[in-house]
Amino acid sequence: MSDLKTSNILANSEVNVKKSYGKKNRDQLLDQANTLPKKSGCYFMLGRHGEIIYVGKAKSLKSRVTSYFNASAKSPKTQLLVEQISNFDFILTYSDAESFVLENNLIKKHRPKYNIQLKDDKSYPYVTINLKEKFPRLEYMRRPKRKQQQELFGPFPVGSNISSILKILTKVFSLRDCSLHDFNTRKTPCILYQMKQCSAPCTEEITQDNYRKDLELATNFFKTNKKVKATLEFLTLKMMKCAQDELFEQAASLRDDIEVLDAFAQKSFEQTVENLSDSNIDVISYYVGADEIDISIYMIRQGNLLGHKSFHFLKADFLKEIEEEIIGAILQYYSSLEEVIPEKIITDFTKDASEQLGLAIKKMLGQDLKLQVQSHSKKYARLLKSVNTHAQETQSVRIQNHSSVFIGLEKLQDLLSLKERPKILECYDVAVWQGKSPTASQIVFYEGRPDKKQYRYFHLTELPEGNNDFEMMREVFYRRLKYGNLPDVFIVDGGVQQVNTVKKVLDELEIEVPVVGIAKARDLKKSGYRSSEIKRSEERLVIQGRSNPFVLNKCWSLMRIVVNMRDEAHRFSRKLHHKAEHKRIIHSWVDEIKGLNKTVKQDILKKNTHTLPELQKLSLEQLQDTLELESKHAKLIHKYFHGIDRS
Repeated sequence: MSDLKTSNILANSEVNVKKSYGKKNRDQLLDQANTLPKKSGCYFMLGRHGEIIYVGKAKSLKSRVTSYFNASAKSPKTQLLVEQISNFDFILTYSDAESFVLENNLIKKHRPKYNIQLKDDKSYPYVTINLKEKFPRLEYMRRPKRKQQQELFGPFPVGSNISSILKILTKVFSLRDCSLHDFNTRKTPCILYQMKQCSAPCTEEITQDNYRKDLELATNFFKTNKKVKATLEFLTLKMMKCAQDELFEQAASLRDDIEVLDAFAQKSFEQTVENLSDSNIDVISYYVGADEIDISIYMIRQGNLLGHKSFHFLKADFLKEIEEEIIGAILQYYSSLEEVIPEKIITDFTKDASEQLGLAIKKMLGQDLKLQVQSHSKKYARLLKSVNTHAQETQSVRIQNHSSVFIGLEKLQDLLSLKERPKILECYDVAVWQGKSPTASQIVFYEGRPDKKQYRYFHLTELPEGNNDFEMMREVFYRRLKYGNLPDVFIVDGGVQQVNTVKKVLDELEIEVPVVGIAKARDLKKSGYRSSEIKRSEERLVIQGRSNPFVLNKCWSLMRIVVNMRDEAHRFSRKLHHKAEHKRIIHSWVDEIKGLNKTVKQDILKKNTHTLPELQKLSLEQLQDTLELESKHAKLIHKYFHGIDRS
């Protein structure tokens, strides 16, 4: 195969996925697998509709792929996968590192059902400086992009009030705080220049060299402990000078700012780990329990323990060797990390596995990346042990508290008599008031966690009869189902009638996906359940074919997942509904006025900050001034409110 750049890899895989495959039996697939080369590469298993359902890598494609279809013993998870395979395809690579990269790219692009997929919803604040700008500013970012000519400081612990620190540094060193657009369009200095809180580089009141010196003093605060002290000493001298010049208000302000900066600095540099000085490293360890596997990552920046990331998986989901799967998960983490990669990664993997990880990360992010991956380093032995203990204890606490998402999902599998644990759940809610501006939300959870990229809004049709939740739910599902990529379970906010409504739509379209409802006690009473059968405060899961709904507090893990989905669906649908309703109400009165063109209407809506009752009280002259209208347009609005023609 030619050059294996990511774009070419994904382009090739896209073409293969679009081929039309007929269902082949296991013997046919085995015969086809026996013709594969004994070379390294990636293989992808295809489902009934040609979609990728699993991606794997192998040093020998023939050996690995034939193992799926021969008569040897397999895990239950692998057997389930094989039952779904219609065909497979492959791509050759030159090395194991390239196989890891290709596998990671295919998993991110196609989100295969049977692959381990790592979800990371935790981010840390950074300070960035765009060196491409002539007069850069200090910027606060959560997920900065990796790019050239950018200086990056952090990450900083959550709750470190870094936003307040940036405001203080920007003020005391008179740095610009405006956007690039405002900076480029300003002709005269703003009020911050008059308040001596900005040196007005926008109008060149300061030279570029002097501005850069001030910027360097500010950024020194995020570097070594020695440079932080130098910055604080500079500000202290500045405070003393203000006091000598009898600028007591400025001196007092500087005194307060120095106290805040000093407290931040002491907190930032007090948690030094094992004398690591200015090291930027990640320490990674994993723990294999009875049923689950935990991965812990400790992040150390400038020699300080910043925080940690934790991930856990069900051991039964691992279709390959455990360490190989873990390397794949770690690669997913670093490929999705939009921040700076550390200079060193310490692991307790085998030496070969650590080398593979290092090569794969460099292949993925660029060969010029300054990165070392070490295994079982003596220097970091105590730290590695701490990280491994953290992984063990995290799993222990989760299991003892029955808070593992896998417990809840396996309970749902049992309740619905499914062949395998449901991974992807979709929840729907309709929001409407008096039949106006009906909306609906689609909430998606993957492995018990929100997958916000898959959230969707629906603007629904207003019905003549007003509120009709069942008809609106029918519309939502007819529109949703035509897009394919169906979940393992549908969840609707409501009782038996809502569940039956959705089930009829699924039956009409010959789609076999289970649907359940989540309802409170008062809703179930309306559905015909006897009051003696239910308690007022209990959340219930309504399941077709079950005489009584399932009491969710019997499985806290499942209840957390389902109730969180329902609440998220409420929040999401009502957010859109309120926006649509606000737009409908606000726009209605302007649209009813004849003689106003579209541009005038838009200007009125932009400039108006009053409610309708407040506008109605304004005189013709006040309307003209408030909305900045021409006289003829103000007369039209005044006539609309009062029915008086003053022309």
